[in-house]
Amino acid sequence: MGRHSLPDEYGAGATDPRPRARRRNVAIATVLVLTVAAGTAAAVRGGLLSFGASCQDDAVRLKVAASPDVAPALRATADHARKHNITSDGRCLDVSVTARESYKVTDALRSGKNTDVQVWVPDSDVWVQRVTADSAATEVTNAGNIAYSPVGVAMVPSAAKFLGWPKKTYTWTELAGATMTSDRLKLGAADPTRSATGLLALTQLSTAAAQTKGGDTQAAALAKALSQRTSDSDSQVLDTLPRDSSGTEQSNPKRNQALILSEQAAFTHNSAADSGDGLDLFYPKDGSPQLDYPFTLVDEPRLSTDQSRAALRFMTLLGESEPQRILERHGFRTDDENPSDTLVTEAGGSSPQPYAQATAEPASAKALQEALGMWTITVQSARITTVVDASSSMSEPVPDTGQSRMDVTKASLLQALATFTPEDEIGLWKFSTKLDGDKDYRVLVPTERLGDREGTGTSTQRDKLSAAFSALEPVPGGATGLYDTMLAAYRAAISSYAKGKFNALVLLTDGVNQDPGSISRSSLVAQLQKLTDPERPVPLIAIAVGPDADKEEVEQIAKATGGSGHQVNDPSQIHSVILKAIVQAGSQS
Repeated sequence: MGRHSLPDEYGAGATDPRPRARRRNVAIATVLVLTVAAGTAAAVRGGLLSFGASCQDDAVRLKVAASPDVAPALRATADHARKHNITSDGRCLDVSVTARESYKVTDALRSGKNTDVQVWVPDSDVWVQRVTADSAATEVTNAGNIAYSPVGVAMVPSAAKFLGWPKKTYTWTELAGATMTSDRLKLGAADPTRSATGLLALTQLSTAAAQTKGGDTQAAALAKALSQRTSDSDSQVLDTLPRDSSGTEQSNPKRNQALILSEQAAFTHNSAADSGDGLDLFYPKDGSPQLDYPFTLVDEPRLSTDQSRAALRFMTLLGESEPQRILERHGFRTDDENPSDTLVTEAGGSSPQPYAQATAEPASAKALQEALGMWTITVQSARITTVVDASSSMSEPVPDTGQSRMDVTKASLLQALATFTPEDEIGLWKFSTKLDGDKDYRVLVPTERLGDREGTGTSTQRDKLSAAFSALEPVPGGATGLYDTMLAAYRAAISSYAKGKFNALVLLTDGVNQDPGSISRSSLVAQLQKLTDPERPVPLIAIAVGPDADKEEVEQIAKATGGSGHQVNDPSQIHSVILKAIVQAGSQS
C-alpha cells in the first residue's frame, strides 16, 4: 500500500554484521532430505529430477498439509509446477495442498494415527518438536525451512500514534505493559496452546520478565491479562479489531486495538484493507521470534522412492526464483537476513522500528514448556495439593551440589510456587511412616487460595506455603509410606474438587512403598480407578526422584487417575517436570 517510507539503511540489501548461526535455507534443507531419501543425490546428479513435457499421464502425486497462512502460496507453487511440467524422475509433480491448523495436525500425529499426507508444513518448528518428543507419535522429519515471518505487535493507527510509532521503540515487556496501563489499548492474541505466534510471544515475554526482580509475578500478571483476550486461532484474533474508526467501535470492550501477529498476517490484513485502515507494526527491540515454516516429511520410512524424490523436488522448487516471488507476494520472507522494503512496508513496518535486526534466538524446549505450564495454571487457575516424601532417604546427597535431595527439592518447589497467581489454590502434605498416629502422612498447609489471609495483617497462604516448604526436613529413620498416602491424598483431592479450576495432586517420592501393613499396589490402583470421575478430573502427577525411585510403579498408579508418572535424577528438575505435566494433563481435560 505504500503507506510508510523506509530509509536506505533499512532496505532490502541491508545486512546484520552479527553471524547468523540459526539461519537454515533451502540449500541446507536439500542436503538434509538427500540424507533422508536414500539415493536421491545420485538421481539429482544424473539429471533424473528433470523437466519434461510428456509426463502428465504418469504424474507422481503428493499430499501436503500446510498451515493456513502458507497454504495459498504452496497451492500457487503447485499450480506453477503443473503449468510448467516440473518433473521428478521424468514424472510430473501433482501436488495437492490442504490447509490444516498446525496444532490439529500435531495432535493427530502424536496420537500415532495413520495420515494421508506425505508432507507437512506447519508454521513453526515448535510443532515438529512436540511430535518428535512423543515416543508414540508418527515419525516426522524436519528437512529445512521454506519461509520466515517475525512476530511483533500490530496496532490500529490511533493506538500506534499514541505510543509514538514509528519513532519510539519498545521491548516486549514494555509493549505488553503499555496495554495493561492504558484504557486506550487492549492487547489480543491467539491461544498459545493452539498458536505458535501466541506461544513464541508468550515465551519471549516470560523470558524477558524473568530477568527482572519480581519477574515471575510480572509474567503471570501479563499472562493473566492476555488470557482474557485470547482467540482460538491467528485468523480469529484479527476479527477482534474495531470494524471501523467510529467511537462506538473503538470503545467497544470486546475490541482489541493491538494484536500479537506475525509480519505475514499483518501483510495479508493490510493488503486487503482499504487505504488508511491498515495496521502499524511494532518490532520489539529485544528481538522478534519468528515463524520458520519447516518442510517436514511424514512417516518417511513408508514413503516410496518416487514420493521421497518428489517431495525433494517440490522443496527445492520452493527455493527457485518464481516460487520465491510467490512466497514474497504472500507476505513471507524468503531471506531471513534481508527483508524486502515492499514486504515490510505493506506489513505496517517503518524505520526506526528494528525490523532488519537479527531475530530473537530460538526459545529452548524448556522455556517453551515452562511458558505453556505458566499459561495453563494462569488462565484456568489451579487447585493443587503437593505431597512430599519426608522419609530418611531424602537426606541423601545430590552429586556435585553439596545439598541433600530434600534441600534441592525444597528449592525447586519454591521456584514452582512463584509461578502461581493469588487465585490458585495450593496445599502441602508430607509423608513417611506413622507421622500422625498410625497415619503415614500429615497435612502441613490445607489447600487454599494463595491470596487469602486469615485476618487483618496476617500472612497469606503463599507466605505459609513458602515457610512450610522451607521447613521441610527428612524424618530420621522414617520409611516410605507411599500407598496409603496416595490413596488418602487422592480421596481428599476428589472430595474438595473445585469446579472451573485445574485440579491435580502432585506427589514426589524418592523410594518405593516400605509400609508392610499398607494397602497393596493392585488394590490401590483399583480404588483409584473407582474414585476417578471424568466429569471431575483430578490427575495424579507422580514424580519419582532419584535412582531409588520406581518410575514404572508411579506411572502405573498415576495412569489409573488419568495422570502421569515422571522420573528425575536431579531434584532441581522438579519445577520443569511439574509444569510439563500440568500442560499434558490440562490438554487432556
